[in-house]
Amino acid sequence: MAGGPNATKEPESQPAAAGLSGLRVQNYLVPTVVEQTNRGERAFDLYSRLLKENIVFIGTPIDDTVANLICAQLLHLESENPDRDISLYINSPGGDINSLFAIYDTMQYIKPDVTTICFGQAASAAAVLLAAGTPGKRLALPHSRVLIHQPYAGAQGQVSDIELASKEIQRLKVQLEEILARHTGQDPERIHADTDRDFVMTAEEAREYGIIDEVIDQRNLADNSGPIAVVE
Repeated sequence: MAGGPNATKEPESQPAAAGLSGLRVQNYLVPTVVEQTNRGERAFDLYSRLLKENIVFIGTPIDDTVANLICAQLLHLESENPDRDISLYINSPGGDINSLFAIYDTMQYIKPDVTTICFGQAASAAAVLLAAGTPGKRLALPHSRVLIHQPYAGAQGQVSDIELASKEIQRLKVQLEEILARHTGQDPERIHADTDRDFVMTAEEAREYGIIDEVIDQRNLADNSGPIAVVE
């Protein structure tokens, strides 16, 4: 759970103000959605269109840039309507632990409930965000993959520098274990043992572990009046 080759980002020439359209996703450009209004056509990047429906999407490795975008979207949606749930869709291999904590703290700080939905995978930092959704509103699709482990770290330099880095990563490791224990209901000792190495779970195993509350294969439509129905 750290920055590395999987956490690289490649900005486009004209990043959008909202959503993740300013990032290339696996070297594919983000599609544009065109809507008809009384004033003619309006074009949105796909993520901005989802944002209008209170949907936030994490589909890349998590680094500082992604964390800032996600936090900004969460704060924006809270300011628009603090009583409307936010749906956070996750398909991510994880990323930097400090970026994780930025998103996690923002999720806990804002007033709206945050429904987390995993499809594909929620690994490492992404698994923590999945577990950190509002209790009863943490979901996964049937073939999702969930992975938890301890933070990755590397240090170089003088011995004193390595010792300081080791103390810091140990502090972050304890924080991570406490968060997982709080949201899963597992004993901290079990979290400590399970995250010592990669611990992979199916969607059903993640439900039994306490990372999610329900495995869903189709959604209940709470509001089908708009172009994108929300998850209840």
